[in-house]
Amino acid sequence: MFKNPFIIKGGVHIDKRGTLKFVNDFSLEHIKRFYIIHCNKRIIRAWQGHKKEFKYFYPIKGEFKIYTVKIDEWLDPSENLEAEEFILTEKNNEVLVVPAGYANGIFAMQNDSILLVFSNLNIEEAKNDLFRFDQNLWVDWENKIKELI
Repeated sequence: MFKNPFIIKGGVHIDKRGTLKFVNDFSLEHIKRFYIIHCNKRIIRAWQGHKKEFKYFYPIKGEFKIYTVKIDEWLDPSENLEAEEFILTEKNNEVLVVPAGYANGIFAMQNDSILLVFSNLNIEEAKNDLFRFDQNLWVDWENKIKELI
């Protein structure tokens, strides 16, 4: 499928009936489940990686910074891997696609932010494909959070 993380842009239609947000280029064909993350600033969810699982992130409310890292060695990844930063906001109406082979780290830039996450694996498959890494690898979270205060 895809080899690198990327953004799928959505759109907005406004008329007298109200506002309609859409992401028509986001296919749900391979999606098997979804879940919702409720986050506040200063809460870091890092690092979780997947050899087989794709993740799709959509901000329902608020704003998030999501970092992705291509993992070189699953049992002992290099400490100098480069993290790519993505900023997702409810206003921009975008989906971040993170393919298999990556770890991700997430934090909310606003309190009470809500992130919708789609997965191509069911929960049992996902449990067997979960790799957790030290939160202090690849991104200086403390300084990223200080930037928001």
